[in-house]
Amino acid sequence: MMRVRSASVPAPGRLENEDHVFRYGELVGVLDGATVPEGFDTGCVHGPAWYVRRLAARLGLAAADRPAAALTGNLAAAILAVRADHDGACDLDHPGTPSATVCLLRHGGDSVDYLVLCDSPLVLDLGERIQVISDERLGTAMADLRQKAHTVARIGGEADPATRFRRSVSLQREQMNQTHGYWVAAANPDAAYHAVAGTLPLRGPDRVRRAALLTDGASVAVEQFGLFDWRGLLDLLTEAGPGELIRRVRLVEAGDGHQRGGFKRYDDATAVLCEFDD
Repeated sequence: MMRVRSASVPAPGRLENEDHVFRYGELVGVLDGATVPEGFDTGCVHGPAWYVRRLAARLGLAAADRPAAALTGNLAAAILAVRADHDGACDLDHPGTPSATVCLLRHGGDSVDYLVLCDSPLVLDLGERIQVISDERLGTAMADLRQKAHTVARIGGEADPATRFRRSVSLQREQMNQTHGYWVAAANPDAAYHAVAGTLPLRGPDRVRRAALLTDGASVAVEQFGLFDWRGLLDLLTEAGPGELIRRVRLVEAGDGHQRGGFKRYDDATAVLCEFDD
């Protein structure tokens, strides 16, 4: 049996949550829609919140139609279906088309299947060790892009932060769903086959005991703020619940001691805890 607890909270001051958490039977998922910086076009009449909710619904339908199919195949089918849901009203080849990270976990009796696409990590308690399933390509691409943007600014003598920021966003968009860039769910179903995916046992000494699915708005507790390690995060989720993790992240964000990377002080935050019986 898989027991699931979750919390998903929009960033302070934001009315719409661009994260989304769902459960369809034995499938649990977390999606994080990419926020569009102010002043940037997307070629689409829909926003990230629409995209994540529609993608979640399509994943549920794919899981119902093909419960034993590979998660990569079902994600590809869902992305293709959402592409059709735009109904020809949008330019889906636009580099800013709505997109989302994906973190999926499926209970399969004696094992669990997982899929991670972009920067929404999966944290697994395997007894004596903790395993983090992550997709590092966005972080690598962003580090390279920041270096390129700084180099161009230095050569060109550009001191305007707004100009540098716009160039960085444009460069990032050029790297989305490219072989030497990073992969994310958007309008290209091929992205699903570039996800980090696999299967782990629910029996034996190395079985999965607990699993946490996180958007980066929650994983910053470990990755940027250093509030605790990954086992400590799992213990907090188990003892106090996902809402407490988000509350602690908000306390740090509201203070002056930590700075979130990127252009946002706050972010939507989602955390899911899955617990498995012996």
